[in-house]
Order: sequence, then structure tokens, then C-alpha cells
Amino acid sequence: MVDGYHLTPRHTRLRDTVRAFTEAEVRPRVPELEANRTVAHDLSRHIARQGWLGVTIDPAYGGLGLGHLAKTLIIEELSRVSAAMGAMLQASQLGTAKIIHFGSDTQKRTWLPAIAAGDCLPTIAVTEPGSGSHVLGMTTTAVRDGDGYLLTGRKTFVGNSHIADVHGVVARTDPGTRGLTAFLVEADRPGVHLTSHQPSMGLHGFSFGEITFDNCRIPATNRLGAEGDGLDVAYSSSVLYGRPNLTAVALGIHQAILDTTIAYATKQQRYGKPLADLPTIRQRIGAMQSRLMTARLTAYHAVHLLDSGQPCDAELINAKLINAEHAIDSARAAMDIHAAHGLHPTQSSIERYFRDALHIVAPAGTSDIQLLRLAEHALGTTRQPWSTRFHSPIAPTAANTPGNVEPTPPAGTDTAGSLTC
Repeated sequence: MVDGYHLTPRHTRLRDTVRAFTEAEVRPRVPELEANRTVAHDLSRHIARQGWLGVTIDPAYGGLGLGHLAKTLIIEELSRVSAAMGAMLQASQLGTAKIIHFGSDTQKRTWLPAIAAGDCLPTIAVTEPGSGSHVLGMTTTAVRDGDGYLLTGRKTFVGNSHIADVHGVVARTDPGTRGLTAFLVEADRPGVHLTSHQPSMGLHGFSFGEITFDNCRIPATNRLGAEGDGLDVAYSSSVLYGRPNLTAVALGIHQAILDTTIAYATKQQRYGKPLADLPTIRQRIGAMQSRLMTARLTAYHAVHLLDSGQPCDAELINAKLINAEHAIDSARAAMDIHAAHGLHPTQSSIERYFRDALHIVAPAGTSDIQLLRLAEHALGTTRQPWSTRFHSPIAPTAANTPGNVEPTPPAGTDTAGSLTC
């Protein structure tokens, strides 16, 4: 651990509180989540009621107002025990971001206190089956009808789809690059339909499913920002919350991989001595430790810059890239060390960590997308950083009001599939 890296005593106390809760309340439930592969409704609500969804919400709305580094610590600690529950919390934070940055005063007063208290779980719904990461290719429409809109279409890979109370839906209201608009859609509103939960390879207990909207009528007061702000809602949520949140999930998985491997290698005997005494095993463990230290430094550094109001888009990109790839590399090394023991869930959790780690690559942009974005920064061709436009998690300024927009990102970029898990 690098406890001294940007961590204040308050951060340390928060981390210790989350760790104690997770060990006592979450770890005993993991075998049940893995066996049933269903959505953990009750446990998700129990975690939400701890108030951690409000970590970046202004205290004026009942939040903790502690910023992104604190959020990283919370998600990391949950994910160290259950990546599914870490994913639940991080997906909720994506839904929270859109209201913090684009919500009206009325919307903030309505939704943020409930989210901070754990009484409301939000989502963000952007990805569609036919367009994937090509956000501008979405076909879900919101047609103006009197004092409201009629929403029709289908969204997939929606994080927290089956436990959410309100969805942040981006739909097309006009042609062109500025033709997307975001809305708050209550989960129980007529015309909102969920498909059945389909278990995936990993993250058992977490839901990221499909929602259809069939002429769902929503009032104009549920619109987030102005018409045409939908692309900005999607991108800002993905870049400033999606990437660091998923970084934190990967970081928690990575720590669990190392802890489990060390416990196995020091207990397992080979040639009359612990497996960990073999030079080849020590080299593997040393490489895992190196990767984890590097991954944690990139993660904490990026969100520290974000909390400090400094430009950090490249750092957020790099942190997501490094953490996703390094966690998988260490999971592979851990599987090699465990050998056949790692293939059986009753004998080791390593196979779960490997499956869960693979879920972190695609959201918020695959590693190839992260490399393309880093190349843009290196070549000086990137646009205005999102981290300068939305530089404060709780204190909006004139620079981050919905009317101040930057040039539109190109089609086929990295948001949609990234907003979900």
C-alpha cells in the first residue's frame, strides 16, 4: 500500500471504515452471489445506505463532498472483496455525475439528497445494440409532444439496470452532432420495460442489462441541460467518472489477486518448502507487486489532480489503461502460480478475479481507445480537456454550465459501451 500518497487522515479513516464494512457485510455474501448469479438487490441497497453514493455530492444536498480520491478509495475497497458491488457503486456514480454537472437547481434538490442517502440508485443509459461505442449512431428518439417528450428505443449494457430508480437516458431529438439530448427517466414510469437479467461471465450480483422505452412520456422538466447537450452529458460522465471509477474497480481486484496469491504460495508446499521460496514464483510475485504499485500510483495521482482542479484527462486515460491491463496480467500470473487449483471456485477465488478483471477492459473505452486518446495528447491534437471544463466535483462555475460547450468529439469515439459496468 502507498498510504501516504495524497491520502489525508480523513481519507485513511474513510478507507478503514469501508474496509471493515466490506469484510463484515459483503464478504460473507460473495459465495451466494457466485452461486446464484442473480442481481444482489438487498445488498446493493444496504451498501447504498452507507451514504457513499454521495461522496462527490455537495454537503448542501446531503453529500459527503469529499471528491474523487475518496470515491476511488471506496470503490477500491468494495472491489477488493466483491468487484460486482464495486461495479454497482461505480455505475451509480456515473448516474450521479450527470445530475451534478447538468441538473437544474430543482433536479439537484429532488435527486441528489435521495442519492446521497442511498434511497435512489441512478444509472446512465447510452449504449445501444446497433451502435455500441458510436454514440452518434444511436437510434433512440425523444420526440417533442406538447409539454413533454415521447421516448422510444432500446438501451443495452446499462449498469444497475435492474435495481435503479432513475435512468439518465441520452436520445436523439434532432439530426446532426448536436442532436442528442439527455433526460431523467424514472424506472417506474409507464413505457419503461426491463428485459430479464442475463448472468455474464463475471461480476455476479451486478446487473447491466437492457431497457426498452415504448412511447414513454417524460415531462420537459426531466430534461438534463438544454436540447443538444446529450453528447456532453455522455462524454463528461464517462471521462470524469467512468474512467476513474473503473480504474478503482480494477485496483481493488488487483489487490485481491496479490493477497490471494501470496496466501496460497506461502502455504502450499513444494519440494519440502513453501512454493513462495522458489525463485521463479518469487519473480512472478515481484512482478505482480510492481504492477500493483504502478497501477495504484497512476490511479491516485489522476484523481488527486482532478480534485485539485488541474487538467488531467491524459492521466485519467492512462490510469484506466494501466489498471485494466495490469490487473489482467497479474490475474494470468496468479492463475499460473495456482495451476489447476486456480480453476476451481471452491478451492480459490483467483478464477473469479480473472473473470471480473476482464469486465473492466471494454467500459469507458477499450485499451486500444485509451492508446488512441493518449496519442492525441502526445501529438497535441486533443480537444479542450473535460477535466478543465468540469474541474470541481461539487462547485460548479460559469465554465461548466450546460451552455458552455466544446467542439463535438468525432463519431465512433469511446463513450457508449463505456458507461455501463
